[in-house]
Amino acid sequence: MVGQRRPVVLRNGTVLTMNGAHDVLLDHDVLVVDDRIAAIGPRLDVPAGTEEVDASGGIVMPGMIDTHRHMWQTAMRGYGADWTLTQYFVWYYLEWGKVFRPEDIHAGNLLAAAEALDAGVTTTVDWSHGLQTPDHADAAVDALQAVPGRFVLAYGNIQDAPASWTAKPEFLDFVRRRMSNDDMLGFQLAFDVTGDPAFPEKPAFEVARDLGVAVTTHAGVWGATNDDGIRLMYDNGFMTPQSIYVHAATLSADSYHRIAATGGSISVSTESEQSAGQGYPPTWAIRAHGIPVSLSMDTSVWWSGDLFSAMRSTLGADRAREHMAAHARNDTVTHSALRAEHVVEWATTGGARALGRDDLGSLEVGKKADVVLLRNPDSPAMFPVLNPYGHVAFQAQRCDVDTVIVDGRIVKRDRRLVGVDLAGIRTSVEQTVEHLRSQLGEEAWAKGMNPDIPESKVLDNPYTYTEYRGDTRTSV
Repeated sequence: MVGQRRPVVLRNGTVLTMNGAHDVLLDHDVLVVDDRIAAIGPRLDVPAGTEEVDASGGIVMPGMIDTHRHMWQTAMRGYGADWTLTQYFVWYYLEWGKVFRPEDIHAGNLLAAAEALDAGVTTTVDWSHGLQTPDHADAAVDALQAVPGRFVLAYGNIQDAPASWTAKPEFLDFVRRRMSNDDMLGFQLAFDVTGDPAFPEKPAFEVARDLGVAVTTHAGVWGATNDDGIRLMYDNGFMTPQSIYVHAATLSADSYHRIAATGGSISVSTESEQSAGQGYPPTWAIRAHGIPVSLSMDTSVWWSGDLFSAMRSTLGADRAREHMAAHARNDTVTHSALRAEHVVEWATTGGARALGRDDLGSLEVGKKADVVLLRNPDSPAMFPVLNPYGHVAFQAQRCDVDTVIVDGRIVKRDRRLVGVDLAGIRTSVEQTVEHLRSQLGEEAWAKGMNPDIPESKVLDNPYTYTEYRGDTRTSV
């Protein structure tokens, strides 16, 4: 049972420690006692009653960490597969995001939490910008606490200005009621900075500073956020080592210098940036500036909900740009600068570093026991394992996640989730879909999969709390 915690040992696996030396240990055991990694070594002696998991032929690695996922939107999985970023903005920000009830936030979060664990993502940042009321926020947290994973609620509200919703007594009451020092539930503020010289987001940053919490922000998104926003954050002292900049795909070198100088990190959502239009996936520029990187999936409205896809697409995008740049010089690439080992690091220790959790992200004695076993004897794609980093990045899939341990408890075993009521989640999601279809009507629901851009709406800037328009912002 998920509620119980008993010692667990994973036997005879290839262990990707992701420690400082990136040690790869062949035919090693990993022993978990209580919520910690108790020992790593060959043929370990274990306490009586320890549950034994056969990891032979498999890969034992740290639980993966997603630093940016709009979990509330997961009940609409795949609905926006053909959207552009503009269509996404129109549908959620300007038209239909407001019809989501607290129970719809709850349903989306339940489904997203379950699919994250199923794919070996043991920690997920819920970039929850659909929290129109504290009731919505309570529903989000209730869902996160109903699923046995580790989460961070990044509180946001796209239907109101950041300075407005962060100042409301009911928001501060929610923080007091629900955001304690829970090891399994962290807290951030999630809002974006338009670049308006008046800096209307400043009061929200001040609230975050007073609360002692990090701000995560969509930065460098074509047509919506740009260098002006980074400059305002920097000049006002709001860029910190805890700041997480999502996408950061259309920033100048000056902005990257500011992020590097203040110690922040960038969450790259390569599938999103490639398809939606935030800008070309920026890992090539981030690496040049030495900025820490983590990976994220963004939203299942468009894309997959696993970090295998993130690693795969990130390697592809970075290498494609490297090859194109070389060809433009009439040159060729002989050795790839970005290696599989690097993206596995970004999916594990990169996420832990971004969240300030030095007890997560690697397999080392004394660290938190968030552990994943990739092993599938029924899959011809899971043998032989010759380059374990390459296997994780290019070969493995969610169906190969055999065992997931979070905080010392088994939450997936023999490729099946443990302690997750999928039938109940399905019912909740079906009710949310039925509600949304009834609110839109069948014609608008069908049209929403490829929506028109109304002439009365801003073409690319989703923010309605300021009249500011940057150079890339236009309207029709």
